[in-house]
Amino acid sequence: MDKQKIYEIVYFLKSTKGIDFSGYRLQILERRIQKRFYYTNTENFNEYYEYLRNSPAELNNLFDVLALNVSHFFRNALTFELLRKKIIPEILNKKKIQNENNIRIWSAGCANGDEPYSVAIICKEFLDRKENNFQINLFATDFDEKSLNKGRKGIYKASSLRNIKYGILNKYFVAEDDNFILSDEIKKMVRFSFFDLVNKHSRFPSESIYGGFDIVFCRNVLIYYDIEIQKLIFDRLYNSLNQNGYLILGEAETIIKDYKYSFRRENNYCKIYVKSD
Repeated sequence: MDKQKIYEIVYFLKSTKGIDFSGYRLQILERRIQKRFYYTNTENFNEYYEYLRNSPAELNNLFDVLALNVSHFFRNALTFELLRKKIIPEILNKKKIQNENNIRIWSAGCANGDEPYSVAIICKEFLDRKENNFQINLFATDFDEKSLNKGRKGIYKASSLRNIKYGILNKYFVAEDDNFILSDEIKKMVRFSFFDLVNKHSRFPSESIYGGFDIVFCRNVLIYYDIEIQKLIFDRLYNSLNQNGYLILGEAETIIKDYKYSFRRENNYCKIYVKSD
């Protein structure tokens, strides 16, 4: 492994694209950069770096590989079932006691929008049946503008919808050729915006104005970063949550040591945590 050259490539990408991948785990950087060797007819990191410096198109290709977003609707179905049956009802009950009617949710690292739209569908279904006077403010952020634009369009392939029940699919999607188009009523519930979780100069998504979130999704993001960057991200997530707010991580992720006593686990089945006092 040529560690020095890998970071030269990463810093060059940062200087041209403005996104810093240096906090990614070294093994992930190595594997993903190597994926481009075959397509560029290069054999090592030195050759690839020289090729990259002279190919603006390859800069975009490398960015896409490093920012690879893989997701689908209702990924980890049990998490969404707990959201529907337990978490949303508990939040609503607390809001009633506090005479509030606003729920704030943030999907950090939203990729193509599968996750925030899944949350929006659950909230819409629940509120239509139970509490239609509540307002849902759902913010979705990512550092990849291509993914954000895909999310705003709300057009998906069948592979993204493999976990959706037929009734939900029929109610909120329209089939057109090989695509499924999400209904406007769900799209209007989600606000997409650019936000880089590892940018030290931005605490919250600008669209949200402030933190104060009842739920934050940050799934399958932390696994890419080294421990120092994870600390930065956790600090941001912790400060963005309301007291007793919910943090939802990916199945391969957990609370880091520095925040061990800042969150308690909601249950033994999903990576759902509650911000402690």
